Amino acid sequence: MTPPSRIFAPGLLDGQVVLLSGGGSGLGRAATLELAALGARVAICGRRAEPLEETAALAGGERVTAHVADIRDEEQVDALVDEVLARHGRIDTLVNNAGGQFLAPAETITPKGFRTVTRLNLDGTWLMTHAVATKAFIPEGEDGRPRGGKVISTTLSPHHGLAGMVHSSAARAGVENMMRELSIEWSRFGIRLNAIAAGQFGTDVFMTKYPRIMVEAAASSVPLGRLGRPEEFAWLVAYLASPAGDFFSGSVLTLDGARDNHLGPWPLAGAADESGEPLQEERRA
Repeated sequence: MTPPSRIFAPGLLDGQVVLLSGGGSGLGRAATLELAALGARVAICGRRAEPLEETAALAGGERVTAHVADIRDEEQVDALVDEVLARHGRIDTLVNNAGGQFLAPAETITPKGFRTVTRLNLDGTWLMTHAVATKAFIPEGEDGRPRGGKVISTTLSPHHGLAGMVHSSAARAGVENMMRELSIEWSRFGIRLNAIAAGQFGTDVFMTKYPRIMVEAAASSVPLGRLGRPEEFAWLVAYLASPAGDFFSGSVLTLDGARDNHLGPWPLAGAADESGEPLQEERRA
């Protein structure tokens, strides 16, 4: 049985159906478990069945279903959305969480490598968003009006550039502006679209994928002095999916411990007095 939420009221998302990509690990897994704990039925997708099935097993019961699909493939995306609608009859929220990139100097990235990242992060987000909108959100409901719905897309901070990841920087910026633009166009259908710009979180993927020296230094680059916890991301997803998120649209919510604003702790070394307080300008009486 799924453990209860530590933050939200039981049954907050009862009756809702969420489609979430990249639910097999990390932030996607944490969000899936939180949404299921709140009563939502969550359909998760990814390219490999095993991690998806592990997430479903962790949720317990039948609230989470696993679907193998490559979000870069238009036909697979269409089939996935059709399958979820056939099973559940509706989709209330789409969480575009699947994504990925690799660390490399810009001059070494081949055209193929660049396209690989942008196809997954940007094109895949568009395919999922368009398919869910046209099949589930825009069609009329029983009251004769568009059903509407929510789209939550995961991107990355900082917004002043991701050094060593030019492909992901370009793609993630495109996703954020896509959410802004569509929040205008599709407001007439009752569709709300937002992005969560996640910083550095202590997921298994982050802790094992990147060079050890970078991982060990990551917390010191965050003004709050620590990595994010996956459940903190999950809580924000649940908040936006709930009625509390109904007036959010076209927003980018940065969740990164202030790393978007400043690299490292404050005050800087050499800019503090002996007690550790920031230096101040001497003022005339």
